[in-house]
Amino acid sequence: MFTGIVEEVGHVTAIRTKPQAMELTIACALILDDIKRGDSISINGVCLTVSVHDQKSFTVDVIPETVKSSTMSDLRTGSRVNLERAMPATGRFGGHFVSGHVDGVGVIRSVKKESNAVTKTIELDSSLMKYMMVKGSISVDGTSLTVFSVGSSSVTISLIPTTQEDSLLGEKGIGERVNIECDLLAKYTERIHQSDKPEMSRSWLAEQGF
Repeated sequence: MFTGIVEEVGHVTAIRTKPQAMELTIACALILDDIKRGDSISINGVCLTVSVHDQKSFTVDVIPETVKSSTMSDLRTGSRVNLERAMPATGRFGGHFVSGHVDGVGVIRSVKKESNAVTKTIELDSSLMKYMMVKGSISVDGTSLTVFSVGSSSVTISLIPTTQEDSLLGEKGIGERVNIECDLLAKYTERIHQSDKPEMSRSWLAEQGF
């Protein structure tokens, strides 16, 4: 589990491609302080597992399903990436519940500077729009953000100066692809409503003791 608060920007030092899969080595500094084999790291919003590490970098495997459903295949040697370690049980929860399980890929369609903020409109697949709401949460490339407006096939987010400086999202421009994770609570709510359990009604709640 992650918070969507990017800790560090690293860069890809090696990519080893396999049939429909990848192995990435990423150089960084801050998050190596306590890293160990088996740790979960969010890389541009994708939860991946550390297989090997040293004092300068760590390596992860990217399985075929992740390659297909994220922007991992866009990475090249030298590409910079957002990094976040899994949230410690004793840590502050600064963003929102982010699982690192990407729901799809969005495309930036507009960028606008507004005083000290930068707003970006991101086109989404129609299957993701049902999870979007004004003032709701969204993870874009692993960055926890608030949805400021919802269109028929897009959402608009606004980046404060800190987010512009501490993550890669401030640098991304029109036409670039980004990993999207919808609000986890919205997805769980939908799943509950789709289950075989009785429809939640006043009488059903009374039967359950509410």
